Amino acid sequence: MIAPANPALIVGDMQKGILASYPFARQPVPALLSLLPAARADGLLVIFVRTHLRPTGADVSANNPLFQRFHQAGNLFHEGAEATEIAAELEARADEAVVGKRRTSAFAGTDLDLLLRAGHVDSLVLTGVATGAMVAATLVDALDLDYRVTVVSNACADAEPDVHDFFMERVFPARGARVTTSQAWIEDHRL
Repeated sequence: MIAPANPALIVGDMQKGILASYPFARQPVPALLSLLPAARADGLLVIFVRTHLRPTGADVSANNPLFQRFHQAGNLFHEGAEATEIAAELEARADEAVVGKRRTSAFAGTDLDLLLRAGHVDSLVLTGVATGAMVAATLVDALDLDYRVTVVSNACADAEPDVHDFFMERVFPARGARVTTSQAWIEDHRL
């Protein structure tokens, strides 16, 4: 028998610069605008995750070309820059944590697991961008840490729609994650 879940809503990389620079990243906003109030009303722990690198580049390895490109993008991903703040329409409340990350997964080198365990969380409702990057990496790490994971498909997006669909239809379910929509999650969660 599976014990009742104590979920947390994870909102990943929905920050001002990403939404302004990558049009696909705006796709999850409508779903999140319905999901966030529902999760908050039900008392879920809500955690926002954002990517921000040290402006000095001290946290960017020469062995990591992706993060070198992010660092070279300047203030778009630099710690302390307005571009790394959570998008205004999704802004975190004062009682909600914002976790800064320096790699693809929301767990890599962050205190996310500590926050979840302190909140007695055993399952995640995962949202954000990009599906084939932050969402996939965070999902794999969450499953390895024994969290149950639900991915809200319309609250995630990828620059390549076929990549998004492949992860939602094939990869995530094969790994044991539940994939649903924001409306279905809200309806199921309210039961």
